[in-house]
Amino acid sequence: MKIKFLCPRWGFEHTDWDIFLTDVKMAGYAGIEWFPYGENADPQKVINLLQQHQLEFAIVMTVTGNHEHFKDYLAALKVQLLDLSAMRSPVLSPLHISAQTGREYFTEQQIEECLECCTTVSKQTGIPIYQETHRNKWTYAAHLVHPFLEKHPYLHLTLDVSHWFCVSESYLEDQEPAVNKAIQHARHIHARVGHTEGPQVWEPSAPEYTEALEAHLKIWDKWIDTRVKDGATHCTITPEFGPPPYMVFANRKGTPQQEQWRLNDWMKSLLERRYQEIINQSI
Repeated sequence: MKIKFLCPRWGFEHTDWDIFLTDVKMAGYAGIEWFPYGENADPQKVINLLQQHQLEFAIVMTVTGNHEHFKDYLAALKVQLLDLSAMRSPVLSPLHISAQTGREYFTEQQIEECLECCTTVSKQTGIPIYQETHRNKWTYAAHLVHPFLEKHPYLHLTLDVSHWFCVSESYLEDQEPAVNKAIQHARHIHARVGHTEGPQVWEPSAPEYTEALEAHLKIWDKWIDTRVKDGATHCTITPEFGPPPYMVFANRKGTPQQEQWRLNDWMKSLLERRYQEIINQSI
């Protein structure tokens, strides 16, 4: 199974695309993860540059704009998913879309309608759409997502467990069935280390965050093992330490961008070493 590491564009929206992609390529990433609505850039020019640098891309999205009524939100979800799915060339399409769907207060019926919309667009466009586990969205907690996974065998996740640790103020030791179910349904991982009081630790290599790091690695190890056993040809991971305010910037030596890049490079290197045997088998 090939492991593809994707570099987040998040935090580098004001960096020239050619410079950014040159750095991404030199750092050994397979591609990028990108929120096209997060900056003023011509998507086709970006895709052309990705092709020139021989890089792939995945899209992350949340519905933009204010939508007071649910029917307006649902309509915007469909329009924006269709628009994002169309950001492709004859030879390069999004690997997938990670959708931060809905809100934490949506009803069960509203969530079902959002899921139906995502499924419809995915079938229409051929682009996989994953539900990203995220605070503020319908996927904000393990116990809430679990019954939907039981009901929908083909519902796939972008699993960012740092949000669940933060929301539950625990490492989910008492919610193992829900976590295991999420692992089975996960198709993409956001590899950011959070803790029981926040979604991002100050420094993942610091001794005081050993427990937090190990809690994440335990879940990622199980996910990698599951994907191998399921016969997956590849999997994707985005090291996703973010910029301020996710990053507490006090007492750092570099700029916010330098520190964000360093943290994500550290995470990528750690996982490459950890899964080296799998990576070597895919070469």
